[in-house]
Amino acid sequence: MDSGAIRRRLALGLAVLTASGLLAVAAPGEAQAAASAHCPGRKVRTLPFSSGTVLVYKRGGYVCAVTLAKRPGVQRTMKVSVQARGNRPVVDEGRYSYHAGPVTVHAGRRCVWVKGKVGRGTFSSGWILC
Repeated sequence: MDSGAIRRRLALGLAVLTASGLLAVAAPGEAQAAASAHCPGRKVRTLPFSSGTVLVYKRGGYVCAVTLAKRPGVQRTMKVSVQARGNRPVVDEGRYSYHAGPVTVHAGRRCVWVKGKVGRGTFSSGWILC
């Protein structure tokens, strides 16, 4: 490989790193939290509350949820829970900086109850996706 090709590849690599760094600076919290908190399927609900948001996804008969912090970066108690009607809830709870979850349940065509918590702020959906 000649030196011109090496320089072009190095320049391309530097451009990619610069662009990714600019994106991380532009929206560091939400972009990183959303990128790392992925559920399969299509987003069917965005459920905001005082200190965060619960995102609900559906794919086939499965429902997946993740709780995102409104102000990410500081560790605090976070929780996400999904319960298909007639079953026990699937829960992820702990001290996190960005998100709790994802958690997935097989709901089939049954309703689900979604709960989220970030710090002292909580959310409870009631039966949805019926």
